Amino acid sequence: MARAGVGRVKAVRDQAMRGTRAPGEGAIAAAWRVLGKWRALALLATVAVAAGWLAPGAALAGTGQPSPWQINFQGAASPIAENMLSFHNFVLVISTAIMLFVLVLMAIVILRYNERANPTPSKTTHNTALEITWTVIPIIILVVIAVPSFKLLYDQYSFPKPDLTIKAIGHQWYWTHEYPDYGDISIDSVMLDDEERAELIKQGIDAPRMLAVDNEIVVPVNKVVHVLVTADDVIHAWTIPSFGSKVDAVPGRITSTWFKATKKGIFYGQCSELCGRDHARMPIAIRVVDQDVFDRWIAAMKADDEDKAKEIIRAAIEREKKTRRLAEAQQS
Repeated sequence: MARAGVGRVKAVRDQAMRGTRAPGEGAIAAAWRVLGKWRALALLATVAVAAGWLAPGAALAGTGQPSPWQINFQGAASPIAENMLSFHNFVLVISTAIMLFVLVLMAIVILRYNERANPTPSKTTHNTALEITWTVIPIIILVVIAVPSFKLLYDQYSFPKPDLTIKAIGHQWYWTHEYPDYGDISIDSVMLDDEERAELIKQGIDAPRMLAVDNEIVVPVNKVVHVLVTADDVIHAWTIPSFGSKVDAVPGRITSTWFKATKKGIFYGQCSELCGRDHARMPIAIRVVDQDVFDRWIAAMKADDEDKAKEIIRAAIEREKKTRRLAEAQQS
């Protein structure tokens, strides 16, 4: 049975084939020429992605909290998070190289072995050297990836001796943190609403939406902190991206993680396990301070003087801001 339009389709296809590859032209050169006007756009897109990836501007994620238009992990503020970021970049290079290699192979096959360029295809069915190569090389690649992967996994679950232990308890829908090393200190952290945030912002205190809480957790810088995690109702998850920490909070069980904050400042996280209606309203806020500030804060909390404890932290924040402004002025 005749099919309408077959002749026209064949003519268009033949015309396209004739324009695909010039006589004596190599396959890769033909692929580059066929791209034509798209070459500049592709090059521009590549440069834009590379610039966004490498530049320290808004395209990259901030440290301690998400950033608008971020395309990378949050900045690392612990040894484990630094190793995670390095491992991610290492695997990204390997996967990108594999993708480009496969793309080149596909272009060569399409241009060199199409019906017009290669009307009599090869009958080859086996090639021992090629089959050994495409078996051995992937094995080598997997081993190269596995070695740092296993080392990172080992470091995550090899808990060094703690300088501080905190117990985190997930509730619907807030977190409680206890300091068992310092008696009965217990802190409930509830997300701030927009009015409460606005009040803090007027005082010059950063309070990001859906992340700021009424009571921050305070830990000293460059100290190993063990976190014992559980829940009293449903499964939650305790997560601080900049510390590389994430562990489920399971009712009736104690799970654990650890971190060593290497930078001062505020670091946010959120519950990362669907836990009901207000799952998105369970932020975690950890304030990393100097040891002397932490000691004074602990003393105020043990004395049940929460107002004094907050004043100690706000004074530390102001000192950090002044130090930062002075450093920026010296650099400029």
